[in-house]
Amino acid sequence: MTKAQAKQRIAALTREIQQHDHSYYMLDRPAVSDAEYDALFRELQQLEEAHPDLRPPDSPTLRVGGGVREGFKKAAHVAPMRSIETLKVPEEVLAFDRRVIKALIEFGRIEEGPVEYRVEPKFDGLSIELVYEDGVFVRGATRGDGDTGEDVSENLRTIRSIPLRLDAGSAQGAAQAAARGIVSVRGEVIMLLAEFEALNRRLVAAGDEPTPNPRNAAAGSIRQLDAAITASRKLSFFAYEVRGELERDLKRQADVSELLSAWGFQVDTSATTVMGIEGAIEYHAGLEARRNRLPFEIDGAVIKLERRDWQRELGERARSPRWAAAYKFVPAIEVTQVLDILVQVGRTGKLTPVAALQPVKVGGVTVSRATLHNQDELDRKDVRIGDHVRLHRAGDVIPEVVEVLLDQRPRGTRKFELPSKCPVCGAAVEREGANHLCTNGLSCPAQLEGHLQHFVSRGAMDIDGLGAKTVRQLLEQKLVRDIADLYALTPIDLSGLEGFAEKSIDKLMNAIEASKRPRLDRFVYALGIEHVGDTVARLLVDHYGALEPIAEATEEELQAIKGVGPEVAASVRHFFSNARNRKVLERLARAGVKPVAEKKEKGPQTLAGETMVFTGGLESMSRQDAQRKAEAHGAKISGTISKKVTLVVAGPGAGSKLADAEKLGITVIDEAAFIKRLG
Repeated sequence: MTKAQAKQRIAALTREIQQHDHSYYMLDRPAVSDAEYDALFRELQQLEEAHPDLRPPDSPTLRVGGGVREGFKKAAHVAPMRSIETLKVPEEVLAFDRRVIKALIEFGRIEEGPVEYRVEPKFDGLSIELVYEDGVFVRGATRGDGDTGEDVSENLRTIRSIPLRLDAGSAQGAAQAAARGIVSVRGEVIMLLAEFEALNRRLVAAGDEPTPNPRNAAAGSIRQLDAAITASRKLSFFAYEVRGELERDLKRQADVSELLSAWGFQVDTSATTVMGIEGAIEYHAGLEARRNRLPFEIDGAVIKLERRDWQRELGERARSPRWAAAYKFVPAIEVTQVLDILVQVGRTGKLTPVAALQPVKVGGVTVSRATLHNQDELDRKDVRIGDHVRLHRAGDVIPEVVEVLLDQRPRGTRKFELPSKCPVCGAAVEREGANHLCTNGLSCPAQLEGHLQHFVSRGAMDIDGLGAKTVRQLLEQKLVRDIADLYALTPIDLSGLEGFAEKSIDKLMNAIEASKRPRLDRFVYALGIEHVGDTVARLLVDHYGALEPIAEATEEELQAIKGVGPEVAASVRHFFSNARNRKVLERLARAGVKPVAEKKEKGPQTLAGETMVFTGGLESMSRQDAQRKAEAHGAKISGTISKKVTLVVAGPGAGSKLADAEKLGITVIDEAAFIKRLG
């Protein structure tokens, strides 16, 4: 076969396999047998192996997971991925409608209501942005902080319901134009309930912890460093939004669904347009009634203003659009029996009562445990072993006991009291407010385990390969007694752990070594000081600039920092005055752990007097970095457009903020001009 013939055959096989994928995964109507499909796929693989330079960017063979990567790169979104306002009761939905109508009247678009809304299911999965250039998939990213996410492109390629090329051949108008330029498609990666249950069966059979819900399963599958693992799990993608160069060609929200379907995406066919908010409320009620019959999890209905030009006029708040809202379901409630009440000890020493339940499906997920929070809550609800209780998933995630069915209470039950000694280490338990606390600190194995897991976690020291299972093994084999011991581990120590071979040992040793130069605020957060989250850690570091002055600060000095209250100040002071903690910090320093404080830039005040707004994507830096640079050069940052704003930096995908700025005559510059202004 000549190269020209091979090229022609590869193109034909690619088209044919993509058509079969669409029939099988999207239409649920396979056109050929598995054997015939496999034969076509093998032929394509062989041709591409013989002519690797002829492999097209949308080849079906790219869907098969490749090697293991070191980590995920950051990817800036084409346009910000905002959160959405949550509504829980009909009164809040009606108030949302009144705000929309009032704003449209003020803009002179209508004289009175009602208005049209697009309503669709709210999928309970992982929000994703897919980016296409001239119709070809180039990257995909998680939501992240809304401006920048993690590049998970290779894992997304394994999902058969994500087209690698936008086929606009059967579409008209806007769809034809959209195949050119940069297009962003938003949607949700989910795991069907049947696959979720099959995955948990496989995990349990392998001796691993089952995944608590389909949302976590989908997110965990997408964030695998080995794309082959992602490929082994059957994930689905439902698209619901389009951003980018064609935005203004789409007049109505219904046009978005039509366009996405024409491109080959899965869209929920129950989405519809209604006149007036009452129609949206009725849709929500019907959706809730059939919720448990769906093959996937949803947690409400999304309500969007139908006209997209009106969406742009209403604009956005700092975190959410004014023209859309999520009307959530009442959490699913089921009845089950309390088989036992257990006590868990957390990393701060807090004792938490947990109900062990007769397993029951709540909202499609099997639940066998539920939190009882603390002794006060336990007493208030009067939960006892043997009781029948109403159970719901708080926020549709965390199982929680709502009430006891007293008329079904067995005879002879007694009130449950948290123990006076720690059930893990036997140390005395003291009560502080509503909490019961083990007094043994990090000498308590349970506290130490939680502390270690927090220290190595992604938002802290980010030591990849030190998961909960590995931490538990290190403790069981007495290889670590505190966080400093992690830096004394040797390859010989790790070789005795289950699941560790030469490659995984090298990888973990490298990860531990790489963690020795953490950002100072992440190091402070990693120490696990009570009440010190990542935000407070940043406040402390911004104020003091180094670890030593934080460690020496008095409570009064700490409280002088805006955002640090008495409780936080007392906790910080208590941590650094503890002799054991001081000794651990000294050992960390001797092991070579040297946190790095980000130096606050204080460049020339080239932006002094400017009040700035950033909108759209940036290529050379994240939006947060750009805002910090602007502040360092004298500017004030605003999240919304107003008459006080003097300068707007607009990147690809800039939407309503750009339009509002142009209406008000505000100066608009691009990223290159912004960098030039920085000097």
